[in-house]
Amino acid sequence: MRKSLAHAVLFSLASSAALAQAPTTTSTQIVARPPAAPAAPPGYLGEYVAEVDSVGQKLIDLAEAMPADKYGWRPAPGVRSVGEVYMHVVGGASMLPSFLGMKRMEGVTRESEKTVTDKAAIVALLKKAVANARSAGTFVGTADLDKRVKTFGDREMTERQVLALILYHMHEHLGQSIAYARANGVAPPWSRGN
Repeated sequence: MRKSLAHAVLFSLASSAALAQAPTTTSTQIVARPPAAPAAPPGYLGEYVAEVDSVGQKLIDLAEAMPADKYGWRPAPGVRSVGEVYMHVVGGASMLPSFLGMKRMEGVTRESEKTVTDKAAIVALLKKAVANARSAGTFVGTADLDKRVKTFGDREMTERQVLALILYHMHEHLGQSIAYARANGVAPPWSRGN
């Protein structure tokens, strides 16, 4: 009797342990997660990727915060409008990485700055442009940072300089976009109250 009772307890414990380890498949436990961005490389390239992530998110947040009816606003005649500035960033994030050998973004041309005017379309392209600029940091190898490439016409730059130029361009137009937003009564989302 004792033996049977001991076997029953052991069987019950083993069954409980097996059930605890068995995966459950209830629909409430299945969570779809977006694909994670590729890990940042070490050193300068990792720093580049982190900075693109930071400035890129601010550009996206500000573009989303700006009312659609303000996308045509410009501070003076002949100066880029709100929407044109964001599309200019998109153009830069498409063209500048091409100096490194990357393909340009599909559907983005020089004329896009003037022809794409819908806020939703601009924000969607801006998100793709930030991802494209980010991927330049994983496209280039550390050993190639000092490699010289042709950029504007016959001008040569190192691949490191091209990456820096991408960042400078994004930061320059983030500053411009902040000024545009403030002129229209929109506080940057990350600085509410300041």
